[in-house]
Amino acid sequence: MGLMTERKPPGVPFESWVEKQIRDAENRGEFDHLSGAGKPLPRDMEAAYDELWWVRRKLHREGVSVLPPGLALRKEAEDALAAALAAPSERAARRIIEDVNTKIRDMLLKPPPGPPLGQRPYDVEEIAHQWRERHQPAGGSHA
Repeated sequence: MGLMTERKPPGVPFESWVEKQIRDAENRGEFDHLSGAGKPLPRDMEAAYDELWWVRRKLHREGVSVLPPGLALRKEAEDALAAALAAPSERAARRIIEDVNTKIRDMLLKPPPGPPLGQRPYDVEEIAHQWRERHQPAGGSHA
């Protein structure tokens, strides 16, 4: 009798019956060639079982932030700084910083519920200076 057609005998606890089906399938080698066999679980699944893992994965896949607004913007500000310093031009770097500064100022004026932002707008001139230092040709003179 196959796994799908076998019925739980009366009087056998459901859990024991399921465990036996799994053990029998393992013995037949039905789990041997599954994709991911022998590989670690994806990093986004916590080591301890989290019953909301599927919700977190779906939100992550769809780009939805599960952080409170202040913490989400703080993370966005960090990402914007890194993106600005790696931008292809000083103009692009300035635009990235100006955009995130607008969001930071808006949140400072209208704080949402949750933890405070704890982030000030960036000094655009300072970031532009850092960008120029990173992108100056080696051995080049200051222009």
